[in-house]
Amino acid sequence: QVQLVESGGGLVQAGGSLRLSCAASGRGFSNYAMGWFRQAPGKEREFVAVISGSGSTSYYADSSKGRFTISRDNAKNTVYLQMNSMKPEDTAVYYCAASIYSSPYYRRSRDFASWGQGTQVTVSS
Repeated sequence: QVQLVESGGGLVQAGGSLRLSCAASGRGFSNYAMGWFRQAPGKEREFVAVISGSGSTSYYADSSKGRFTISRDNAKNTVYLQMNSMKPEDTAVYYCAASIYSSPYYRRSRDFASWGQGTQVTVSS
């Protein structure tokens, strides 16, 4: 099972930017899609973005489309989430996750087998 460690969270003002990173250990990183999810206090965990194993295809939740960009560097076993034009409603713990599939088509939590510990992102108004 792959081990995932997120970094890059913090406090940012509304309209600002953050870039999250997720480093994966283990072999075969390019064989599986990678996703980002988030969970705000009192809310269920929700899908943010996913990228295919090759990095050629990505999908976004409506809430992040046009503002967030997911990318990956398979040589470094790392996936990124660039977040721009951030809003207070983006405040949450952000988790990266490794899919059991190489395709980014599958975006439910149960499609992801390994999860990081999460990183807190807080957007002040």
